[in-house]
This record gives sequence, C-alpha cells and structure tokens, in this order.
Amino acid sequence: MGKRKVMIEAVLCMAMAIYHEARGEPVQGQQAVGHVIMNRVASDEYPDTVCDVVKQGRYWRHVPLRHQCHFSFWCDGLPEDFDDKGAYGTAVLFSVGIMQGWIPDPTHGATHYHATWVDPDWKRTMTQTIRVNNHVFYRRKS
Repeated sequence: MGKRKVMIEAVLCMAMAIYHEARGEPVQGQQAVGHVIMNRVASDEYPDTVCDVVKQGRYWRHVPLRHQCHFSFWCDGLPEDFDDKGAYGTAVLFSVGIMQGWIPDPTHGATHYHATWVDPDWKRTMTQTIRVNNHVFYRRKS
C-alpha cells in the first residue's frame, strides 16, 4: 500500500474514533481522544498503526465482540454512521493536525480515558493527567 493511501486510511480511522467517541465534547476533548490514539501508536504496548489501535479488541471470525474493544464505539453493535457532517469534517481536520504534529497533546501522554459516568478497574494503576468535560485521561504510573 502506498504511503499516501496509508496516511489517508489513518486519518479516516482517527476521525471515525474522534467523531464517535467525542463529537459532543469541546475542541480540547476531541483533540485529546486523537492524542490518546497517537500515544498508543507510539507505545510498545499497542499496535503500530492508527487503524489497528482504533480497532483493537477481541474478535470472533473477524467480527469484533460486543463491548470487548479498546474504543467502545468500535464494538457497540451500532453502525458507524456520520450523521453530523460538520462534526465529521472537524474530526478529519483534527486528525490531520494531530498526525502532523500541529496540535499539541493536551493529555500529557495519556493512553487511556473513560467517560465520567464509568469507573473502570484499570484506572487504579494509572495517573490521571487531565479531565475534559465528560472524559478523564490517564497514563501509566511512572
């Protein structure tokens, strides 16, 4: 696959994640989700590509198992539609800016986040870096 096609695919995967995970969040929250993806790509603990990070989870016969993915939208059983074209366009622009290094990381290296209404067990092994509206961001304890 050519370098340009790989970049376009990465932008679309990140935009899909930003849109479905954070389109209702303020700008900083949307950008933070994108940076979590890039921080995972940069980590040895996660896949090496944006799309592989976004689609990481448990699968059966190439189908993601419901509620067993790292990014909840990917395996919630709902179609990945983009009803709000403006929000999707913004997610694409943020994705390009994040991947090009034009948008600084507001998460300070976070690789995890959750919505404020959930209480995941894994957060006890992490350091909170920032809260943006309805999402709390974390990185591994150093």
